[in-house]
Amino acid sequence: MTTLQVDRTLECEGLACPLPVVRTKKAVDEMKPGEVLEVRATDKGSVADLKGWASRTGHQYLGLKEEDGVFRHFIRKAEAADTKAEKKHPHTTTNEEIYSKISSGIKLNIIDVREPAEYAFGRIPGAISIPMGQLEEQLASLDPNKEYYVVCRSGNRSDMVCQVLTENGFSQIKNVIPGMSEWTHELEID
Repeated sequence: MTTLQVDRTLECEGLACPLPVVRTKKAVDEMKPGEVLEVRATDKGSVADLKGWASRTGHQYLGLKEEDGVFRHFIRKAEAADTKAEKKHPHTTTNEEIYSKISSGIKLNIIDVREPAEYAFGRIPGAISIPMGQLEEQLASLDPNKEYYVVCRSGNRSDMVCQVLTENGFSQIKNVIPGMSEWTHELEID
């Protein structure tokens, strides 16, 4: 097997979303075009997060190797002309607005895009689980005419999912920020 030439390694073991992406962005900013960054992470969410980040910014996601619970991501920095400005989904709502609507009896369509274990240990009541990495295969089960609230741990994965849904014809999509990391209300737990 061919050995991949890596110019820099970034250790993100033990870090949860959004830290692997935040640190990857900073590391890539410090690199030269064409150089390869290896990001080592243990967060399962990093698989979808880093692929999505690379796609949104124009950098090349070369691939992934998993060894003993460590995800080794390989990203090549793009030439300046090939990079894209990172954009955020423009429609957001807060945890408090979601809680207020639920408390007043309004039925919301909430999509929780965290990994299954994160979802199992606590979620907004009524939220359905569609992990970010499974979105494409679940897209047909969603109604593009309905309003959806998308939540993750910190607002980053949910932002990426909101952008994908919008690109696929969904017009009533809101990113819930800051997400489950700061949800202080009742939780549903498996």
